[in-house]
Amino acid sequence: MMGVDRREFLKIAGLSGLFGLGGKAAIELLAPGEVEAQLSSAPVMKGKRWAMVIDAHALDDELMDVCIRACHREHNVPDLDDPKVEIKWLWKEEYPHAFPGQKHEYIGDDIKHSEFLLLCNHCTNPPCCRVCPTKATWQREDGIVMMDQHRCIGCRFCMAACPFGVRSFNWGDPRKAPEEKNPDFPTNVKYPTRSKGVVEKCTFCAERLAKGQLPACVEAANQIKENALTFGDLDDPASIVRELLRKHYTIRRKPELGTEPNVFYIV
Repeated sequence: MMGVDRREFLKIAGLSGLFGLGGKAAIELLAPGEVEAQLSSAPVMKGKRWAMVIDAHALDDELMDVCIRACHREHNVPDLDDPKVEIKWLWKEEYPHAFPGQKHEYIGDDIKHSEFLLLCNHCTNPPCCRVCPTKATWQREDGIVMMDQHRCIGCRFCMAACPFGVRSFNWGDPRKAPEEKNPDFPTNVKYPTRSKGVVEKCTFCAERLAKGQLPACVEAANQIKENALTFGDLDDPASIVRELLRKHYTIRRKPELGTEPNVFYIV
């Protein structure tokens, strides 16, 4: 915002508030079109309804560990000593815990005794968004359920509302994680760290989509096994996720609740 000093900025911001203009309008007064130009110049992966398909047959400990490390390094998720306060965006869980009460007669025993990768389901009908008093968690037009830690007041209503347990609360300052387990923390200087008292979770790597990149876990998985994890637009009949859903039998977590998860598992 060249040529505008602090006094001028406060003057314009005050006028914007007086006349009911939003923050975007204030910025446009300062630098007309500059923000839009910066956003439009970046390659963006566009979709109407993002979804992920995970091939359970391709999952093994090595692949899942690689995915988890890629996700957590991308988003500065620390490794903590105490599992009671761990922060997790992506993790492993056994079938009975991941899909409680689901009985599928023709699923093989190998699947029923396997571990699955779990993450936020980015539900079509997310109950977490409805209960947040500050709109710190909200749903984008493309279906991604986002988190804004600056707005989060730590009430944990979203954690209570989520039936999948995909959200973590920072009981301590994650930036003070044990150094011996986190020697190079933060692992991604381009991604913000969080503070004590806020909730966090997977965002389908929205910051990577804005650069035309796939989610970190998908990129990492496919370096080991092609199509182990697949990401695409569920509303596009020609997308690879739609093709996989047509060809394979898939399950979702707790479908009886009506939240419509957008993470599918090929079994």
